[in-house]
Amino acid sequence: MGLLSLAIWMPIAFGVVLLAMGRDDQAHNVRWVALIGAIASFLVTLPLYGGFKLGTSAMQFVEKAPWIERFNVNYHLGIDGISFWFVLLTAFITVVVVISAWEAITERVNQYMGAFLILSGLMIGVFSALDGVLFYVFFEATLIPMYLIIGIWGGPNKIYAAFKFFLYTLLGSLLTLIALIFLYTKSGGSFDILTWHKLPLSSTAQTLVFFAFFAAFAVKVPMWPVHTWLPDVHVEAPTGGSAVLAAIMLKLGAYGFLRFSMPIAPDASRELAWLVIGLSLIAVIYVGLVAMVQQDMKKLVAYSSVAHMGFVTLGFFIFNDLGVAGGIVQMIAHGFVSAAMFLCIGVLYDRVHSREIASYGGVVNTMPKFAAFGLFFAMANCGLPGTAGFVGEWMVILGGVKYNFWIGFAAASALIFGAAYTLWMFKRVYLGPVANDDVKGLIDINGREFLMLALLAAATLWMGLYPKPFTDVMNASVADLLKHVALTKLN
Repeated sequence: MGLLSLAIWMPIAFGVVLLAMGRDDQAHNVRWVALIGAIASFLVTLPLYGGFKLGTSAMQFVEKAPWIERFNVNYHLGIDGISFWFVLLTAFITVVVVISAWEAITERVNQYMGAFLILSGLMIGVFSALDGVLFYVFFEATLIPMYLIIGIWGGPNKIYAAFKFFLYTLLGSLLTLIALIFLYTKSGGSFDILTWHKLPLSSTAQTLVFFAFFAAFAVKVPMWPVHTWLPDVHVEAPTGGSAVLAAIMLKLGAYGFLRFSMPIAPDASRELAWLVIGLSLIAVIYVGLVAMVQQDMKKLVAYSSVAHMGFVTLGFFIFNDLGVAGGIVQMIAHGFVSAAMFLCIGVLYDRVHSREIASYGGVVNTMPKFAAFGLFFAMANCGLPGTAGFVGEWMVILGGVKYNFWIGFAAASALIFGAAYTLWMFKRVYLGPVANDDVKGLIDINGREFLMLALLAAATLWMGLYPKPFTDVMNASVADLLKHVALTKLN
């Protein structure tokens, strides 16, 4: 069993063990087993960094074994510079989420922790799969644990939110299944994704394949106007569910554009770039304005996620090195920052049981340590230089200007909205005099909560101050992708 198989199946195995551990009378043991499983699963991914060869776009850590031989389906895994960081990010966020749920979840603890560990393994499977069927199985399987996490541990309208999440994402994916079968027949009976990259498809076939993939990936990102499921799901999901959804699951759709849409249908991707760029700019600007008027903290951060992911898809479809690499960097940065924003809201919700901005005010007076973290993550969400939030957005804006000045200008103007809604929320929640008795009675974060936020703060600061390790890994793969799409190489 190779490193990628270990990274996929170790958390799933721990998740199955947790499901078998019984109910809440064993909650203490369950939490420790979950934490050990999450940390072990993260440690397994670290040798990938040490063994990753820079300067090549070839797939690394490749594993291949026959699976369904009759249809030439293989258990085929491998990662390149595009998918590498998402394997580590998924394992890292899982550790943080397990720590965050230590005291917040008191019912069905084994099922909650088990669902997250299984989900972690499945998401790493999506980023590692090089076989179309294997990718689709992992891609769809991620819906099941997240559906249960929302539907069992969510808020008052959890069933509605869980159904909306499941239906939106499943309906788009059915068209993808048709596209996979079409590519299988066109390639002479192969589900190998890298073989599909070399298929000489006609212009019509490329357009149809592009839209089939677009249906699934645009919903998953989510792009405007199919983003409406996300705020409802975030509001109802438990804190850990929101953190994983924003930090990792939204990235599955954006990753799909890089692995399927652009390399398999390069001509259609170029011809329809105007559509994706237009929808991305609407997400960045319009959804940013929508975020400004939200009264619920979770809804505000959910709309913020849609706006930030708009930068990602914009970067991909301006087809230059800065844009594509900036989009990938933005995905990783958003993973750290959005998870931290939702976990901060969770800290307040656990104490006051309200997500309404109006329920707070003057939190800095009673929770100074927590307010310091809140300010740092708010600044990162605004794109403050020196934080992870700045690097990707800056690269995408530079790439946008290189592609077309006005597209870059429109994207840059959106940073003003981001700063406005984030700082407005911070001011009303944290600053000023103590607003009410609930805030007056707040107790500052404990050691566990401090550790959880400190891990994300360290990652956000490291990426903001020294992004070179992140960009070095992806440069060769980005250059190869752009060369394949028959456009500019790296300068």
